[in-house]
Parts: sequence; C-alpha cells; structure tokens
Amino acid sequence: MKPGTKLKSAVCDTEVMVIRGSDLTAMCGGVAMGPEKPTEPATADPDLSQGTQIGKRYVNAAGTVELLCVKAGKGSLSIAGETLQIKDAKPLPSSD
Repeated sequence: MKPGTKLKSAVCDTEVMVIRGSDLTAMCGGVAMGPEKPTEPATADPDLSQGTQIGKRYVNAAGTVELLCVKAGKGSLSIAGETLQIKDAKPLPSSD
C-alpha cells in the first residue's frame, strides 16, 4: 500500500485512495482490500458494517494512515484490527 494506490472492497462497493501510509493492509468489512474487486463477494463482519461516506478521509488514531473514500459502501474501514475514523476538519482561524 503506497500513496496514490486505489483499493477496492471485497464485501461491498467501497473504494478508497491511499493518501498516507505504507506496509499495511487496509480492510473493509473485516476483509482485505485489493486493487481489483473479486467476482465473488466475501461476507462482511457484522461488527464492521457501519459504512463509508464518499469524499471523507479516514484516519487511524496515530494519524499514520489516511484513506480517501472515492466510492461509498456498507463496510467499515480498518487496519490491523483498528477501525478508522472520519478525519475532523481543521477549524478556520478567527477573523477578529
């Protein structure tokens, strides 16, 4: 996994682009993502089926991994057992 790589879910329609991170395996719905969508869909883990939102960036708690969702789906993104969260927007500076 290197920046610029597109990954597709094996359990739903989710597709992401890697923004930051390397040497890790991105998972969607508890199943590893890859460059091609398999012909037979895998079964998603029900605990990892909260869904993804198009245009949102997903990060881990340490901030070392960032994935941009380019196509929404039903599976949740995770890496090494840690569910990724939507990245918070940076607050704008005040204009006092």
